Amino acid sequence: MRVADPARTAPTAPDTGDRGWTAAPVAAVCADAAGIVLALNEAARTLFPGAEPGGRLSETVADWLVAAHDRRTDEVVRGSVGEQSLAAHPIPHGESVTWWLVDESDARVAQDALVREQERTAFLSDASAALLGSLNLERCMEVAARLAAQHLADAALVLAPTTGVSYPAVTCVRGGEPTRTGLEIDPDELPGLGEALQGFPPVPSRWLDPDAAPGWVLPADFGPVGSIVVTPLPGHGVPAGALVLLRRGDRESFTDQEELFARLFAARAGAAMSAARVFALQASITDTLMRELLPPTLEQRGGVDFAGRYRPARDGERIGGDFYDVHPALDTGDDESLAVLGDVCGKGLDAAVLTGKIRTTLRALLPMAGDHRALLELLNRTLADRRDARFVTLVLASARREGATVRLRVTSAGHPPPLIVRTDGRVEEADTHGSLIGVLPEIESSGTDVTLDPGETCLLYTDGIVEARGGPLGDAMFGEDRLRQSLTECANMPADAVVERVQMLASQWIGRGAHDDMAVLAITAPRGQHLAAVGGHGRGRYTA
Repeated sequence: MRVADPARTAPTAPDTGDRGWTAAPVAAVCADAAGIVLALNEAARTLFPGAEPGGRLSETVADWLVAAHDRRTDEVVRGSVGEQSLAAHPIPHGESVTWWLVDESDARVAQDALVREQERTAFLSDASAALLGSLNLERCMEVAARLAAQHLADAALVLAPTTGVSYPAVTCVRGGEPTRTGLEIDPDELPGLGEALQGFPPVPSRWLDPDAAPGWVLPADFGPVGSIVVTPLPGHGVPAGALVLLRRGDRESFTDQEELFARLFAARAGAAMSAARVFALQASITDTLMRELLPPTLEQRGGVDFAGRYRPARDGERIGGDFYDVHPALDTGDDESLAVLGDVCGKGLDAAVLTGKIRTTLRALLPMAGDHRALLELLNRTLADRRDARFVTLVLASARREGATVRLRVTSAGHPPPLIVRTDGRVEEADTHGSLIGVLPEIESSGTDVTLDPGETCLLYTDGIVEARGGPLGDAMFGEDRLRQSLTECANMPADAVVERVQMLASQWIGRGAHDDMAVLAITAPRGQHLAAVGGHGRGRYTA
């Protein structure tokens, strides 16, 4: 309803004989400069029952109106009389002023409701940001409990589902810090909690008897409980837990609007907790799978030194298409170890998945490690049946210690031949070649035997090393010549030092430029002093 502006409709001076002024629905009081009431209409008499013409304003009307009249203000002033919110409009005429008092109670209620709604909307927005700021479930529960205790109740309890007997829980009292605990409880002891943990709709708080709440619900030294709200925390398809809100006995009970607001908050908290739980599950699965995909840590086997390094194409990743393994000799009386280095077509996760399958297949084919060609043919037959047209290049090296020397049988399948570093610094290329694995039904391969004297190394590497682009101009390949030159300086070095130097030089050449996956594997015949110095163990490392 629109109320006419008193400034436009009021007479210049009250006329007690004017029936329209007297019966106006808006209260009007006229007083002179000394604060003596000159006239007032029927609405004003109802508003101020003790007011009469000739009386003093200070004895009959509200103090805020008296103060405004004494100041002779010409501005609208606001105040309340009882439960009414009023706006007093001054209309001066001579030495007197008529105050028209417009009831703004409905408008004030609507304005207050709007302010509360804006505050709640801002809180929910801030709460969502705080809850989603961490993908750790325990941290998310702590944030939910703190926010609920601070803004919704005097204390809050957040519970997560459990598969055992102990429920993960966080308790927080307003103004305090969250406390994590595990509750071995029967949730049905608190009416509505068991249903909330299963995702059922909440039970209205007026149906819950605070005096019947079990002791484990109440924080220490909390005091008598006045009201309780139990609401589910809905997750992504499955319940994320339950929220319990507590108010002390000296405060008003939860209203229907407050319970509704609590459910809106619970929806955000549940979504955040559910996301944290899903992230934790995915991280656990990823870590489990990653352990099978990461290059292994290498050490001396059977008197032969092995060391490896791997760097994925994308520095932010840990896996890719290059791989290496050293398999110990089978328990057949043969002390020959099998070293494998390979390069799968592609990069990133897709290549890493195929890498894992190839490594698993090679592990299953270890009984055939004595015959490189037969092993490669079976692997080729397995990969050729795939429909994704991916292939792999491989180098196999079977190593056996014979006295002070190491005997190698080396076979390449579409891969750069290994390089042999002699004690005098000469670098030789192993005479082996072969076709790609996983492309044609039949493959070709030829192997060679290599003897390593103490201090000599056989280096297996992927094309990511020689094809690395960088240097002074930024687009030159590292190349095989630079690799050979760097290896001349690696004579008589342990395997770990050789791979460290090769990868360091290649990484320096690349700088910050893009590169392919890079892997190197060194097989070294240890020198006598090396064995004494390190106790027979030279560990390889994996770097990202």
